[in-house]
Amino acid sequence: MSTRFDMATTDKAAYKAMFGLEAYLQNISLNKIQKELIKIRASQINGCAFCLDMHTKDALKYGETPQRIFLLNAWRDAKEFFTEEEQVLLEMTEEITLISQKGLTEETYYKAKQLFDEATIAQIIMAIITINAWNRIGISTHLPIAK
Repeated sequence: MSTRFDMATTDKAAYKAMFGLEAYLQNISLNKIQKELIKIRASQINGCAFCLDMHTKDALKYGETPQRIFLLNAWRDAKEFFTEEEQVLLEMTEEITLISQKGLTEETYYKAKQLFDEATIAQIIMAIITINAWNRIGISTHLPIAK
């Protein structure tokens, strides 16, 4: 699959805005592994090979284990490998990524409220929204995967 065009060059203002979101996400209360789990899970759902390649490598660099990455697509059947907080992050990621199915359910939101304050929930939602936007850019423009 060949790249259609380079969004960063074609629309510099849009890319600058996306990197503004990334700069914001550098200062949120989630740790690097939590952020990467969100990015990987959303990218799995959306089928963004570019983002999967990038974020699995980043997760490994930050200390994530290969086993947890391998199990991420089936985390519900491997809950013992993920903390309660991570399970809620993954549920939120799935429900927000698949927003047209049922949205962020009351059940999942309630679980999140038991573990996180509202500011952190807002940050989690923004992290999920941001990777979904990147996935859509990557898939739409056929971003190439480095070999």
